Amino acid sequence: MALVEGCKHELEFLIPAQAVEEETNKVTEQFRQKAHLKGFRAGKAPLSLIRSSYRGDIRQKVLETLLPRFFDAKVQEDGLKVVGQPNIKDVHFHDGADVHFKADFEVFPEFELSEYKGVEVVYTEPTAPEEDVEKRIEEIRDSKATYANVDPRPLADGDYAVISLESIAGAEEPIKSDEVQVLIGGPETLPGFTENLTGAAPGEEREVSVTYPEDYGSPKLAGKSVTFKVQVNGVRRKELPELNDEFAQDLGDFRTVDELKDAVRKSIFAQLQGEAVRVARDKIVDKLVDAHEFPVPGVFVDRQIENRVEQRLRALAQDGVDPRSFNLDWDKIREAQRDQAIREVRASLILGRVADREAIVATNEEVDKEVDRIARQEREMVTVVRKKLLENGSLDRIASHIQTEKTLNFLFENATKTAE
Repeated sequence: MALVEGCKHELEFLIPAQAVEEETNKVTEQFRQKAHLKGFRAGKAPLSLIRSSYRGDIRQKVLETLLPRFFDAKVQEDGLKVVGQPNIKDVHFHDGADVHFKADFEVFPEFELSEYKGVEVVYTEPTAPEEDVEKRIEEIRDSKATYANVDPRPLADGDYAVISLESIAGAEEPIKSDEVQVLIGGPETLPGFTENLTGAAPGEEREVSVTYPEDYGSPKLAGKSVTFKVQVNGVRRKELPELNDEFAQDLGDFRTVDELKDAVRKSIFAQLQGEAVRVARDKIVDKLVDAHEFPVPGVFVDRQIENRVEQRLRALAQDGVDPRSFNLDWDKIREAQRDQAIREVRASLILGRVADREAIVATNEEVDKEVDRIARQEREMVTVVRKKLLENGSLDRIASHIQTEKTLNFLFENATKTAE
């Protein structure tokens, strides 16, 4: 067994001439049964004629059968856990002689798992600040607000203008809407609308020029200056519901405002705690990766690099950005991901070893629960979703994700938490 570097190995193989001859005879007979040679019925042509007529095809079929068979037998005998596909090279195949070949391949890394319990990590149990609770309550009130029409008058800060608009210059594609509600002086209102509509009364028509910020959500408008023809159709006032027990009861299973606030407080705490635990778990994993220095298979690293690049591409697409519009050097982008990809692969291997050591697995009930959640989200029957997930390999990924989450939680629960 020749260790080349890291997880890379190279082995030399020998296939005895007798094994080659036996397989050649078997393959030749298979060809004879299917061959259609002039003057002979299928299966009746002489073997010598079959060998000469299909020499190249027979040799190829023999190699396709024997090379994997002897490779698998050898690596199994040596106790090697091969990852990816081997690179077969230097094949020497001559009639009546042994076949010699070499194979380059990578193996699953072997490493000693150091102490993973009691890892010291900074963690402080969060609290839900009362100002955050009050802010969330106000957001709920705002979501239940109504908008009442008021008697026609000139628009002022705080008014909600009901307008219809149509772009007349600057837009790549025409923009038109029969009813838009704009908060005059609002933080999310483009300054051009506030400046040009303040003082306008229902029935008036104005020409409004606005400049969209560079980071605007729509790439077609980001950084553009657009001129609109705007008709003011009405004025509205925002009315918030009164914060009382009746309001709380309308929202759900609450009897009083205090019960509503308590539920909001618990929700905020759960969010803060979840984020704090996630940060702590990441720190634990970083410490474990730093404590374990071992080579990782290049095939794993390349796969992780591709995953990272694909995630970035999906993020750009969701933001409405077409990556093809940039002159990107994809080789440099992938290479820039390599160091982090190596750490992520090493972390995954460490977590897998911890899961094996602690017998942490995803139970059938846990997988079923996640499948049910996906089915509800996609509004499909559970059996249909399960079949689809099984066919595309997602069911195994779900189980793997659950196992990883349980392992991370195990590490956090058994960590030594210190105050910041």
